[in-house]
Amino acid sequence: MKKFEFTGETKTISLFFRTATLHRIRAVAEFGLVKIGDLGGWIEKEENLSHEGKAWVCGDAKVWGNAKVCGDAKVCGDAEVWGNAKVCGDAEVWGNAKVCGDAKVWGNAKVCGDAKVCGDAEVWGNAKVCGDAKVWGNAEVCGDAKVWGNAKVCGDAEVCGDAKVWGNAEVWGNAKVCGDAEVFSASHVLVIGAIGSRDDFTTFFRDKDNEITVKCGCFLGKIDKFLEKVTQTHKDSKYAFVYRAAVEVAKLQIDLSLEKPLVVGDKVKIISPEENDPGKNWSTEMSQYLGTIMTIKKVCKGGYYMKEDNEKWFWNNYRIEGKVE
Repeated sequence: MKKFEFTGETKTISLFFRTATLHRIRAVAEFGLVKIGDLGGWIEKEENLSHEGKAWVCGDAKVWGNAKVCGDAKVCGDAEVWGNAKVCGDAEVWGNAKVCGDAKVWGNAKVCGDAKVCGDAEVWGNAKVCGDAKVWGNAEVCGDAKVWGNAKVCGDAEVCGDAKVWGNAEVWGNAKVCGDAEVFSASHVLVIGAIGSRDDFTTFFRDKDNEITVKCGCFLGKIDKFLEKVTQTHKDSKYAFVYRAAVEVAKLQIDLSLEKPLVVGDKVKIISPEENDPGKNWSTEMSQYLGTIMTIKKVCKGGYYMKEDNEKWFWNNYRIEGKVE
């Protein structure tokens, strides 16, 4: 049984090698929160949205090419899904997010904001990718992992478990960032390999305790426990020497001195802009907030929007003193 129809309203979008005519859809059956007659988003062909399950495309969202939305998945807002991409299960894609190529978003995963998932990347489980984050290549983000801000995950990298990757972090190659990782800089991850008895890659990364955790094969733990395991397993063999040398490199390479970047919900104190403030757009209206504590509502490149002024003004790093506990 069909659950939607074309309304007759169309729009044409220009692609690299062709133009595509998208059709507005309308529900002809009741399912989930969708009522008969509800207008949906835009799809190029009927195959883009399954008639089974509660899957729906709404708002100004667009799905075209051979992309497929199925199961109970939702694509809404101004989101776009194209190529051979697939959004299924209970997954949600919204905001200005884009899913393309052969990428897959499934399970309870969410992709939102201005995030982009493409290539052969997969986001699944309860994972969330948002902000300006990008996931591509053969990368996977899964479990309860979260990737946001300007973070990038690519290559054959994996971000899983309860890992959090944000800020300007880059997780790439054969990196495996998992457990209680908290990575917000490119200097927080180091992959060495292939080394050791397994002739495989070993990943060192910053964790929530601001210490270094090691992922090597089935082992996941802090450096001291890793060294104990190396001694137990390899004694003083050449493999032990290589693993110990890798640990020393990781200690030198991974920067644990960086302060965490500010995030939504953090409270900051407003100060007068410095003389070298590149913004040059300090308004007299902004002066009323000098010395006050404001709450970050949205994080953007180079600055923030605040709750107290209803996101009216852009506050860059020259205008805030820092996080207030």
